[in-house]
Amino acid sequence: MKTLEVCEMTRKELEAYMVNIGERPFRARQVMKWTYKKTLLDFENMTDLPISLRKKLKESLKFYDLRLLEVLSSKDGSSKFAFELGDGQVIESVLIPDEDRLTLCVSSQVGCVLACKFCLTGQIGFSRNLSASEIVGQVLEVQRTIGPSRRITNVVFMGMGEPLLNYGEVKKAIEILEDDYGFGLSWRKVTLSTVGIIPELKRLFSEGVRCRIAISLNAPDQDLRSELMPISRRYTLEELLDTCRNLPLLPRERITFEYVLIKDVNASPKEALKLTELLRGIRCKVNLIPFNEAPELPFRSPTPEEVESFQRILLDRGITALVRKSFGKDIMAACGQLRGKVNRERRS
Repeated sequence: MKTLEVCEMTRKELEAYMVNIGERPFRARQVMKWTYKKTLLDFENMTDLPISLRKKLKESLKFYDLRLLEVLSSKDGSSKFAFELGDGQVIESVLIPDEDRLTLCVSSQVGCVLACKFCLTGQIGFSRNLSASEIVGQVLEVQRTIGPSRRITNVVFMGMGEPLLNYGEVKKAIEILEDDYGFGLSWRKVTLSTVGIIPELKRLFSEGVRCRIAISLNAPDQDLRSELMPISRRYTLEELLDTCRNLPLLPRERITFEYVLIKDVNASPKEALKLTELLRGIRCKVNLIPFNEAPELPFRSPTPEEVESFQRILLDRGITALVRKSFGKDIMAACGQLRGKVNRERRS
């Protein structure tokens, strides 16, 4: 029988577990504070718990089932963390320092089923979904590694996999990240990036899951998006944008559209003009991401002048457009470059 894990349980679930073993519900909150606030993964040293309970928990629970294999550091200050899961699979997370923020980009799946043409993760195929424990464990393990002097301030679901194709576990992980007794992150500090799985996108809002939403767009028309992102044949661009227009956003809340700029594919002034028309009436901003080149992919990054020209067309037409800096290119940690490969090669 599978051993239960602290990091797969929400506060309510951990409270129910405590009651089930004859303890008071507040013991769950004590365990969560030790785990997430103090990053302690040792029941014996949770000194405000009775010794008998510490023994009981040690015998019946573990925290998560992943271990840190390797940390690669980039010259730009970012770091890539490779983790081995209990079944030997490898996933990656990226820690990005930026001014007063320390953002961790986490994975939600081993590989990805979507096969977007410009993404290395999509080239390795799909193995399985991650559990909430394996998602939360990435955050906790990185925080333990960097120490208490630096605190992760933001978490983005932009690593390996499509979060909304792992809806239940991602939802649970977000609840733990935002719980006052968990990591205590504001919903504004948690971002979920999706290609636009429309039923689950609507479900997020109907079930009251609070986080920032980023939509991976990457094309201003249906034909090009379907070519780059096969999922667009199932959930069309028109359907996706209609859904975005009707999401119950808070008064000052905006959707972020992510647009990977690929030379001679989607980065011309013509595509920029089409994009401005496409986004009309949607409360949004656009993150422009120059394509991160890789030998395995046939695309090239546009020139800085082409990027600036694309951005200027959007800005001149009233659309907030930012050029997102890519971190970790030299360690294959930038957007679209994660594939869990480094350690598989090292161990073979």
